[in-house]
Amino acid sequence: MISQYYIKQKQNIQIHVFKTNINSDTDVKTIGTLLNSNPYIKNWSVDLEDIDKVLRIEARKQLHENDIVKHLNTKGFYCATLE
Repeated sequence: MISQYYIKQKQNIQIHVFKTNINSDTDVKTIGTLLNSNPYIKNWSVDLEDIDKVLRIEARKQLHENDIVKHLNTKGFYCATLE
């Protein structure tokens, strides 16, 4: 049986997908520091094998895509929402 708390938590999560220029494990560690310090981000991953270097973020609804893009841009990374 799924609890009401679990259902409510899932409803408050959004998935954001971005095209980036993150190319190496060093880059992943750099952005990891930024992403792990954000209390709204629950999980994230980067697919370095994909041509678009896809960054996938599971976050609470309070975190907007523009905020993520701005934060990565300030660290010198390209980041754009993937449709």
